Amino acid sequence: MSDGVTIPAWLLVLIAALALWALYEHVLAPALRFLVTHPANQVIDELGERLRIGIRPFQRTKRQALIHSLLADRKVQAAAEQFARDKGVALPAALRRVERYAREIVPAFNAYFYFRIGYWIGRWIARSLYRVRIGYLDSEGIAKIGPGATVVFVMNHRSNMDYILTAYLAADQAALSYAVGEWARIWPLSALIRAMGAYFVRRDSKDELYRRVLERYIAMATEAGVPQALFPEGGLTRDGRMREPRLGVIDYMMRGFRMEGEHDLVFVPLGINYDRVLEDRSLLRVFDPSAASVGRVKALWNALAFAARNLRLMLKSEWYRFGYACVNFGAPVSMRAYCRERGVDFQRLAGEERRRETAALGEHLMRSVGLVVPVVPVPLMATVFVRNPERRLSALELKAEVGQLIARLERSAAHVYVPRRDLDYALDVGLRMLLMRHLVDENEGIYLARDKELPLLRYYANSIAHLLE
Repeated sequence: MSDGVTIPAWLLVLIAALALWALYEHVLAPALRFLVTHPANQVIDELGERLRIGIRPFQRTKRQALIHSLLADRKVQAAAEQFARDKGVALPAALRRVERYAREIVPAFNAYFYFRIGYWIGRWIARSLYRVRIGYLDSEGIAKIGPGATVVFVMNHRSNMDYILTAYLAADQAALSYAVGEWARIWPLSALIRAMGAYFVRRDSKDELYRRVLERYIAMATEAGVPQALFPEGGLTRDGRMREPRLGVIDYMMRGFRMEGEHDLVFVPLGINYDRVLEDRSLLRVFDPSAASVGRVKALWNALAFAARNLRLMLKSEWYRFGYACVNFGAPVSMRAYCRERGVDFQRLAGEERRRETAALGEHLMRSVGLVVPVVPVPLMATVFVRNPERRLSALELKAEVGQLIARLERSAAHVYVPRRDLDYALDVGLRMLLMRHLVDENEGIYLARDKELPLLRYYANSIAHLLE
């Protein structure tokens, strides 16, 4: 009985591997799941009373379950079968492609990360760089939104800061889900963005199968009441003016809306404007035929150099925040009311008629957004200098010009943000920013726009140009 037992080395390795697998399966994996889900569940319980729009069951569903739902969706299955016929491939190969697209699109929302980490990071970044303000809020209209409605914040797109600013300011209302472009599909940024509930989209994709999978995910999320944020322009404005809406995501959302369904679909117009857009010069390069192309390495180097330069100014106590970042919330647009008023039901539309009605809806939403774009100090001052590019203006003349401009804007029901309700202070803020950036020259109290900086001045003036037309 005391004799040892000899076993082959391969069997020992197999036993050890099975033991490690059992340890992972029954001890480590449950512990990791608890560490990830328990804090998130605690946050959801705490926020249940505070959030105006609660976290939907769809957002709490495991990512793998959502992926399986997409794979099993009847319309996705039909699209996969059509793809297999058109491309001459086996159906399992088409379904593997569908699964790859689903894994690329579907987020992995984590309430703890969104509200305990992402919120505070976003708050710190936004308030460190800007004086963040809500200029106007249609409180009465927003209060009328039913708690079960699917709310979509629809906004203009001026900067990548828009994502951070909107999520931060809307955090007491809802956990927003964004559509994020391919620029963010790099690790570890992609994992962080997925944890914030964002989903990835391929801009301008011609792959019909991919578009069907994306369409069904957005329709499912909309039908499930998930709060979302949408940039109809489909990308950053290049010249400062609002772009024509791109209708793909709006159309997908309307496919998930049913007039007699459980959730109304409510679009809330949201206007954003800045005294300084971090990417302004980069965006204007597209209009300069002599500008050399900038690759990713060069772009990263420029960003690091920009950060280092500002850090150096901070250490010398010579750094100022980049002025005001202002957000306005306009009157909500209920799709039930909109469709009844126009006598349309998007579920029954197809072909040219559907495209026509979707285009009309897109124009209506962008017009609503345009009406609530905030007028902040730098665009005001830039408009004056752009209108008088060769004129030398004293401080008194500047104040008179801006006063006339504000009166005209207020007659058109624009929302002018005057910091501290002090016009002189607002003018000082705007003028100081233009002087610090060397967009305007000053000589013995006389101000003149610099010729080579007129494109940048126009970029800022264009942000409010539609309110003056």
